[in-house]
Amino acid sequence: MPQGLSNIPDLRLTVLQKLIERFMTPPNLMLMNLFGQETWPSDNIEWESQVGNRGMTPFVAPGAPAPMTAPVGVAKHSAAAAFWKEKIYYDEAFLNNLRKEGTTDTYLTAQRRLARDMQMLRGRCDRRKEWMFAKMLTAGSFTYKVMSEAYNYVNYDVPSAQIVTLAADRKWDSGNSRNILEDIMDAKLALKNACGATIDYALFTSEILKLMIMDTGIQTLLTKHNYGQGDLFANPVRVLGSLLDISNMVLYDEQFQLRYWLTAAVTGSSTTNIYLDDTADIEVGDTLRFNDTSARTWEEETVSALVPESGYVTVSTAPTASFKAGEDFVTITKKFIPETKFCMFASTVEGQKIAEFANAPYGLDRKYGMKVDDHEEWDPSGVFIRVQNKGLPVLYQSDGIYVLTVK
Repeated sequence: MPQGLSNIPDLRLTVLQKLIERFMTPPNLMLMNLFGQETWPSDNIEWESQVGNRGMTPFVAPGAPAPMTAPVGVAKHSAAAAFWKEKIYYDEAFLNNLRKEGTTDTYLTAQRRLARDMQMLRGRCDRRKEWMFAKMLTAGSFTYKVMSEAYNYVNYDVPSAQIVTLAADRKWDSGNSRNILEDIMDAKLALKNACGATIDYALFTSEILKLMIMDTGIQTLLTKHNYGQGDLFANPVRVLGSLLDISNMVLYDEQFQLRYWLTAAVTGSSTTNIYLDDTADIEVGDTLRFNDTSARTWEEETVSALVPESGYVTVSTAPTASFKAGEDFVTITKKFIPETKFCMFASTVEGQKIAEFANAPYGLDRKYGMKVDDHEEWDPSGVFIRVQNKGLPVLYQSDGIYVLTVK
């Protein structure tokens, strides 16, 4: 590039930041916008959570000192803020087209490419934030990388009695003694007794919705003669929400995809230990899709074991085909809400939100929230554009969540 980045209007930081901000959060990402956010003074996030509520001031004699009190069941938490970022590279040819004068066709095409890429980076960055909220609500904890090979673990201390795995005979898909309505009513009663709150959100996927609307007990209650207009199949989410008295029944099928490059060859019908450039976010039970970039074919196997520090995962059955290191890759497509869970929570307790996102400072200029910057390469000529963010969800009411593993 004969001239620097400053001579390319579209690559000025103010323009790039406006591009990032112009694109709204993907509309299906609801959790990161539900609880709000605050700025934190440092990247060491410290907060207090409580269980229970509804205290009452005691009687005292006139002239006697007031007794001390404190929030019920306070627990102190501390965790390093999670930091996530990525970058994209543009070479000299693209940059020259971006600034080309004369005919506008090439220029506009490059502009559209830049806008599309900024939208992609924004969406990917937002999905990581959404992932953290989903983990907090459905698992009560998650692990994240804080250094090159070091991981941190944050535990929100959700009571174990409120993260429930149904017994085999109670499973919603196959249990002989299943009773969906009773399980949900038990959860509502447990949350009411725990902190006095009413469940106003239930999150679930289409797999769980199918089990609910096909359940004979629910169908019996919702026949035209017994309840409403009999429109369970026409408007299942609304009808179920009315039946269960949960104001926000949310069918949440939003997905994210993970991609990892193979760092060791996979021999067909032989290799079960799969070495990858990263194993972050992989879990036992995930479906690993092996992608052959040259043949444009793929096959899938299930992850049966993993040790994050080892650099490999183990699949239950070796792939039939062979795959090359550095050329082929694997992908995992997952939903933010696991397909086996029915997650319920009270969004507020005594008028206060149970959670929020703590934005932490990063960079020498103490940036907060999602930011974009760039770095120019001299030889070969090009530019990296980077998007980054830092923070952590915090949960103030640990017993405001109830999660059922139902299948």
